[in-house]
Amino acid sequence: DRQVHEVQSYMGRLETSDKESVHLVENEIQARIDNIFSNLERLEILSSKEPPNKRQNAKLRVDQLKYDVQHLQTALRNFQQRRYIREQQERQREELLARTFTTNDSDTTIPIDETLQFNESLQNAHRGMDDLIGSGTNILQGLRDQRVTLKGTHKKILDVANMLGLSNTVMRLIEKRAFQDKYFMIGGMILTCVIMFLVVQYLT
Repeated sequence: DRQVHEVQSYMGRLETSDKESVHLVENEIQARIDNIFSNLERLEILSSKEPPNKRQNAKLRVDQLKYDVQHLQTALRNFQQRRYIREQQERQREELLARTFTTNDSDTTIPIDETLQFNESLQNAHRGMDDLIGSGTNILQGLRDQRVTLKGTHKKILDVANMLGLSNTVMRLIEKRAFQDKYFMIGGMILTCVIMFLVVQYLT
């Protein structure tokens, strides 16, 4: 949990980082995410060795952490894709502004088709960003749905565990009563035999 919160804190720095340091922040976030994934693999192994009554809860906790980290990984990739598109647009804009041309200078005149191509590339980039944002939104919604499903599953497991605990208690009481009834029956049979023997002995 602490490592996940640290990564979330670093994610908040991405939007405020300048061009020179944003790559360092991205690399730091990726390294921390990779480290968390590595730790989760060890936790999965450890959770499988937990006692049966604790194993399911441990596995649910590891799965929840895994979904959280996958969400952070997706958010980082979406940011990197948006940054790449933004930097590409800025380079194209700078190249356009850097062009010098004069009247009647055919060598420095920007062709109309090149300008149209630049505008088309910008529109494609905008559409790509919209698609990325839509994809990220769908992923986030899917993660939220999975979290709700996991919470519901966890509650059902606890309810079943509680119900099984109650059933075990009832079964133990039934077994105890059956054990007592068995001895009462044997005692009754012995007592009946003794009475029958005494009746036969004294009446004959």
